[in-house]
Amino acid sequence: MKLKEHLQERGYLYQYSSDEIFKKLEQGTEKFYVWFDPTADSLHMWNFIGFMTAVQLMLQWNKYYALVGGATGMVWDPGGKESERTFLDEDTLAKNVVAIWNQFTTILTRLSENTGKSLDFEIVNNLDFYAWVSYLDFLREVGKFHTVNQMMSKDTVKKRIEDPTKSISYTEFSYMLLQGFDYYYLHKNMWVNLQMGGQDQWGNLVTGIELIRKKTEDETFAFTWPLITDASGKKFGKSEWNALFLDRNKTTPYTIFQYFMNTEDADVERYLKLLTLLDISEIQKILSEHSSSLELRVWQKRLAYEVVKIIHGESDAQLSVNISEFLFWEEDKINLLTALDAEEFELFYAEIGGIKYENQNLFELFIESGLEKSGGSARQSISSWALSLNEQKITDTNYDFSGDFINWKFLLIRKGKKNYRIIMK
Repeated sequence: MKLKEHLQERGYLYQYSSDEIFKKLEQGTEKFYVWFDPTADSLHMWNFIGFMTAVQLMLQWNKYYALVGGATGMVWDPGGKESERTFLDEDTLAKNVVAIWNQFTTILTRLSENTGKSLDFEIVNNLDFYAWVSYLDFLREVGKFHTVNQMMSKDTVKKRIEDPTKSISYTEFSYMLLQGFDYYYLHKNMWVNLQMGGQDQWGNLVTGIELIRKKTEDETFAFTWPLITDASGKKFGKSEWNALFLDRNKTTPYTIFQYFMNTEDADVERYLKLLTLLDISEIQKILSEHSSSLELRVWQKRLAYEVVKIIHGESDAQLSVNISEFLFWEEDKINLLTALDAEEFELFYAEIGGIKYENQNLFELFIESGLEKSGGSARQSISSWALSLNEQKITDTNYDFSGDFINWKFLLIRKGKKNYRIIMK
């Protein structure tokens, strides 16, 4: 299958400047880039679409320049916003750049190991591009090649100008010039011939192509991936995906896993194609084998597992499966917990929640762990057989649990069917 058809089949291709770029990419010697502005100290799931698009091209032996926008992050892209955003200070931006830099390196290095292919990538900071460029130089070398009329016709700007209740600062207005210069700089110094971005970034991408053509007469290319929509065509909530960070300290692997476990059946196939590295044939096999048992959510489990495996690694993906099984499927909860090694148990404890044992009485265990609000509510729950300890119903308010610590290190308490806490000794 040709690369263009492959990208279309997986859902990565929305708009492109020329068919010629796909022929070049098939040769495996092209250089391309996708940029990410350091608005936070972590990438998020919305960025992950662009990341996976880049991986598809790297698997064809092309080189990826991951551009972290230390410069453009100071200005902000006006696209998708109704008002100007608050600037981040330089120290915060610098910290964010380093964090994202490390995130890229970790994930792409692990992917190289897992795929058995040497994924060729280099991380660059566009703040370095402007170190020796003065404001006057920028106006002469970039500004004069773009008319205000052209810039105002871009969707990201036009929406903010035409609405009398909104406005756009000169700073944001100039964002597309910076992005155009980024492309020119990468093309001139690193021979990059392709820029990719989301479908709402087409105007900014074309700005770079135009600048390169006017200054060098070289032909360069751009293509975009589509905005994510659900099966009904409704635009996927960008803010929702922005809340799912790829940094485990901001969003745990299990949180990402559980998010995709809740995917609607009609959306699973598209996400498997976009967000995993499974072959199309394997995806079709998965979907056909389990179509008769949708209530088991086997499709969703495989999707969630594969996404977490790419972001955090196989051990975190399997641990997320174990946590999900524990909470929703596994009958023998105690056996599952005792089978975990020390590190896995700590992660499990952090995800399930719980407290340290400090000689609390029975009621205090349930209150301090957040399962009960008061001693009175705990008594009422015990009388209705709603509380359990190590999967045994508690019927005595004076029950002595001192000898019930499993392996002398933990207790498992529960209220109702699915509200668990771990008590660590």
